[in-house]
Amino acid sequence: MNILYIDASVRPDSRTKRLAHHFFKGIEELNANVKEVYLTNECIPPLNRESLEHRTRLSEEQNFDEPIFHYAKEYSNADMIVISAPYWDLSFPATLKTYIEAINVVGLTFMYNENGQPVGLCKAKKLVYITTSGGKIISDEYGFGYIKELAQKFHGIKDIEYIKAEELDIIGADVEDIIEKAEKKIDKLTQDIIKECK
Repeated sequence: MNILYIDASVRPDSRTKRLAHHFFKGIEELNANVKEVYLTNECIPPLNRESLEHRTRLSEEQNFDEPIFHYAKEYSNADMIVISAPYWDLSFPATLKTYIEAINVVGLTFMYNENGQPVGLCKAKKLVYITTSGGKIISDEYGFGYIKELAQKFHGIKDIEYIKAEELDIIGADVEDIIEKAEKKIDKLTQDIIKECK
């Protein structure tokens, strides 16, 4: 199994990263090949007019050999996607949005059918989204909801799992208890994944 791990955490002591590491520890027995993309180190530029036109032309020609398509090909070929991203400003860090721009490529991660509807081309059947927040996550429809809709409606990844730990910076919060409750949910999820893979 090839798992693509997209890490949008910024801090080395990130609590989001801690939960993601707990997830991977839970599926160690699968001996999966895990490819980590640490977005802070990737420096993916946002699309501008020139790069968008260049990418569109290459996509229309089905010429996917250029480095610009590296991320999209990795994403499309993974058996499972895991994204860890802190909840920032009702969403997630900007690095994740620029990554999404890089992987959302017609002909690689999705295509349009004759009615103009997107059809997923990704191999993955499952996507796991892990997030943490210092305050209350006001709505799951923003950060997680966007990723879920994109994965299901565009990429064809139907099975979406969501792990969150919130209110970690509220005065008086029992941070370890909140994290441990999220880890227990991860334990249940990883046990289910192992069963599915056997």
